[in-house]
Amino acid sequence: MNLLPSQQRAGPVVWSGIIVATCVLLFLLQRMLFLAIPFLLGIVLYYILQPPMQRLVRVGVTPNTAALTVGFAFFVLVALAVFIAVFWNWAPSESSWQAVLGTYMTGGLDFVRHTMQSLEQQFPILKQVKLARTVNIRVTAFTGGFVQKHLTGILVTVAAWLPSLLLAPFLTFFFLRDGLRFKKFLARAVPNAFFEKTLCLLHEVDQTAHRYFQGLLKLTVIDTAVLAFGLWAIGVSSPLVLGLIAALLAWVPYVGSIVGCVLVVMVASTDAPSDPAVAYLAIGVFILVRLLDDFVFMPMTLGRSLHIHPLITVLMIFIGGMVAGVAGLMLVLPLLGVVMVIGETLGRLSTDPRLRARHRNAMALRTRQASIDLT
Repeated sequence: MNLLPSQQRAGPVVWSGIIVATCVLLFLLQRMLFLAIPFLLGIVLYYILQPPMQRLVRVGVTPNTAALTVGFAFFVLVALAVFIAVFWNWAPSESSWQAVLGTYMTGGLDFVRHTMQSLEQQFPILKQVKLARTVNIRVTAFTGGFVQKHLTGILVTVAAWLPSLLLAPFLTFFFLRDGLRFKKFLARAVPNAFFEKTLCLLHEVDQTAHRYFQGLLKLTVIDTAVLAFGLWAIGVSSPLVLGLIAALLAWVPYVGSIVGCVLVVMVASTDAPSDPAVAYLAIGVFILVRLLDDFVFMPMTLGRSLHIHPLITVLMIFIGGMVAGVAGLMLVLPLLGVVMVIGETLGRLSTDPRLRARHRNAMALRTRQASIDLT
């Protein structure tokens, strides 16, 4: 019985090629982030919208109409969510969201000042170098001139990325409408001897990407639950909301985790301004969840979703960060899963004597048929 590529054992040569190819692709994608990020977002939206589109196709709707219907419904939902986020008054009636944000920032800054003062009391050398005073001056200068110094750069960056991000829904629509046609186009370019294996390859690549994004959603749910439980146990307000926001921010490695930790600390220090131990416990809970995420949850969800050994998963995360930075951390696992399937399939095709013999025989028959009237 013929086995699918994911069921076959790849040797060390094939796996060496898979790792090298993944690193090369990560390096190239780092140079094309303006295309790689919208392409990745388009794939995410494709796997989110693919099930409802398939249901419409099964009931008799044409693929073009189904893609238009699903795309329009998704656009309406996104527009409605943006409208609610912009015009809904999330803050209490007596204060605006700006005031609430200012309160949390003040609580976070007070926690930093208290921490610096505690360090000076514990370590006299820090008091001699006036650590608390220096940090207070730096933080005050940063927060006071943040709008003048950084807002313009942030707005310019957002404006530069906006056209690229708008490409994501455009790509999603054509993935939905022409995905099957593109697969058939690729299959027609393959010699007949390798046609069956190529169909298995296309199916496995599709299933690998689908499993990855399923694993990403599972990881988000686990992180939200664990972090929310930890914050609830130490008495932080709105633990479920904070856990969900931090889990979503963790999709962007390093930067997202830092922002999520700062957000949790700001809320914890504001909830208990006279008890800094709550904020310290919140930091401990966040660090513990991140360690569990990197070494337990991620290998168990994303690693198993891609059928990759946990050791290889962890090593490739570090390699991806070294090769391509933040972008490498985001793209290394889905890219490794796809390259793994392609590499194992190509290794199987190149070492299968039966398939190579069929291909040589087909080439000889075509050559004989093309030259039959010349002799």
